[in-house]
Amino acid sequence: MRLFAGLDLPWELRERLSGLAGGIPGARWVPPENYHITLRFIGEVVAHQAEEIDHALAALRVRRFTVSLTGIGTFEKAGRPVQLWAGVERNPQLYLLQSKIETACQRAGLERERRRFAPHVTLARLENAAEAKLASFVQANNLFRAAPVAVEHFTLFSSQLGKEASVYTAEVEYSLV
Repeated sequence: MRLFAGLDLPWELRERLSGLAGGIPGARWVPPENYHITLRFIGEVVAHQAEEIDHALAALRVRRFTVSLTGIGTFEKAGRPVQLWAGVERNPQLYLLQSKIETACQRAGLERERRRFAPHVTLARLENAAEAKLASFVQANNLFRAAPVAVEHFTLFSSQLGKEASVYTAEVEYSLV
């Protein structure tokens, strides 16, 4: 089972984000049903390990809060853009939740996440994207801003890799207090 912990987004926000899609040759746009904010990628685990992760996550107590999406940007690998994203405004409560999830995952026997937490919503995966079109898209949309979204729970998702796009299934929702 391939797992990750994340924040689901309301459908209205997904629709608004999907309205940005298009106009960049070499971009594979993420379907709106897959938009989320990853809090911790877990990866492949066996059933008993998934249960331990579930128990560790269920024990977390974090207050509810809001998040806001702001800005558009790219992640690069070896100097080439590989991902187009909508950013998440810095929020201490979001970082606290992510930190507690990280600690819970380590308690459940997972290795520490090596990548720095950079909250975002992936809009497209880029493969030899037309650089001028990409730069113009980012510039045209870099002032993107969405109204704050209430975060009342986080979700443990399973992920099945697909030919066109992965299929994410909400396995367990954990309420915030």
